[in-house]
Amino acid sequence: QVQLVESGGGLVQPGESLRLSCAASGFTFSNHAMSWVRQAPGKGLEWVSSIDSGGISKSYGVFVKGRFTISRDNAKNTLYLQMNSLKPEDTAVYYCARGSVISTMVRGQGTQVTVSS
Repeated sequence: QVQLVESGGGLVQPGESLRLSCAASGFTFSNHAMSWVRQAPGKGLEWVSSIDSGGISKSYGVFVKGRFTISRDNAKNTLYLQMNSLKPEDTAVYYCARGSVISTMVRGQGTQVTVSS
């Protein structure tokens, strides 16, 4: 079955960086677009970024504004999200997801990112 295991979250101060990773298994990773989505406390699921199966085409939510970079290593079945210049409003549980349509994504269990001074 599809397994997506996120790691790399934590507590950081505003302006700092984090790199999230997602180890995928149970499906042919290189055949699927992948995404990151997030959920802040008391809010709904929010799309962050997507990348196509080959790692060429990337898209980001408007709020990212050049701060995040999505990437993937198909040889390692791993998805990444480099997050720079983090803000308190980036605080959320971040989920790795298979697919690029939020309503049909298969998500992992998530990793907590907290940005606070």
